[in-house]
Amino acid sequence: MAKIYTRRGDDGSTGLFGGPRVRKDDLRVAAYGDVDELNSALGVAREEILEQPDLLAFVDSLQSELFTLGAELATPDASKAPKEVPQITAEHVARLEGEIDRLTGELPEMRNFILPGGSRAGAALHFCRTVCRRAERACVTLGQVSPDALAYLNRLSDLLFTMARAANLRAGGREIPWKPA
Repeated sequence: MAKIYTRRGDDGSTGLFGGPRVRKDDLRVAAYGDVDELNSALGVAREEILEQPDLLAFVDSLQSELFTLGAELATPDASKAPKEVPQITAEHVARLEGEIDRLTGELPEMRNFILPGGSRAGAALHFCRTVCRRAERACVTLGQVSPDALAYLNRLSDLLFTMARAANLRAGGREIPWKPA
C-alpha cells in the first residue's frame, strides 16, 4: 500500500494536474479547496436526509459532480494533463434546474426571507448553500473558469436553498421568517 504522505507539500506548495507546482494559497487551489469543502459539507447534509430518498439520490450525484468540478479547477491546461479531465457541462446545469423546478412544485410560495435552519436537514443544506456561494466567489476571483462551471455553482446554490426548504417542509413545515430587528 502506498503511503498517504509524500512530503512534497511540506514547503507550502502543491502540484496542479498537468501543471506546475504552486503555493497552497494560490487562487486556483483556494477555488478547488472551497469546492472540496462543499463536497464534505454535502456529506454531512447527506446523513441528515437519509429518510428522503429523492434528496439523498440527488446529493449522491452532486458529490460526484463536485469531484468533476474539482478536477476541472485543478487542471490549468487540459491539453497538458496526463489524461482526459471530465468537465461540467450545460447538461449538468440543466439537470440542476430541473430538480429546482421539481422541488419548487411542492413548496409554498415564499412571502419573505427565511433564516437558515428549520430542521437539522434544512440547516445542513443551508450551510452547504453558503459554502457553495463562497466556492462560486473563489471561482469568479480566479477567472479562467468555464462559463458552465460558473453557471453550475450559481444554480447549485439555488438548488441547495430549495432542497433546504423542501427538507424543512417535510420535517413539519418549519421555516423561520426573517423579522428585521
